[in-house]
Amino acid sequence: MIRHMVHLRFLPSVSPLQRQTLFDALGALRGHLGGITGFHVTRNISPETAVTHGFDDLFWFDFTDAQARDTYLSDAAHQSVGAGLVAAVGGLDGLFVCDFDL
Repeated sequence: MIRHMVHLRFLPSVSPLQRQTLFDALGALRGHLGGITGFHVTRNISPETAVTHGFDDLFWFDFTDAQARDTYLSDAAHQSVGAGLVAAVGGLDGLFVCDFDL
């Protein structure tokens, strides 16, 4: 199983409703693509704000395997939602991606 985590530093101008809309679009991918076993969204509650660098939101997908993850990465619907996320965080410096085996 692969866990695909994405940490986000939203621009201050992005409203909670805009964030939720993006997360809802990501969650909808679960019904669109096979191999997704879980999707979660949460806030970073670490008290170590000096080292969280403003990455206060995160989500993750659990995939059955690397092939399912790779299918997600190349999917047009994912790429469309991803473009919206990149815009909402002000570019690639506003997100951090980490994948690992479970």
